[in-house]
Amino acid sequence: MCQMNVMLDSGDQPELIMENASLLEVTDGGIQVSSLFDPPKLIDGVRVVKIDFMNGQVLLDKIGK
Repeated sequence: MCQMNVMLDSGDQPELIMENASLLEVTDGGIQVSSLFDPPKLIDGVRVVKIDFMNGQVLLDKIGK
């Protein structure tokens, strides 16, 4: 199973949004991420910048940044 850490680029150091995310879905309300054991989290006003499959990481940043 391939799980990813979802990070938000907030300037100096990326902020961890969710560890071991198993689902990332783009919705009208934003980007929703889910893991096996945590409730889904909706992050609004962001976009996917990079998906690094080798390091298991998704990088998001604020829209209009």
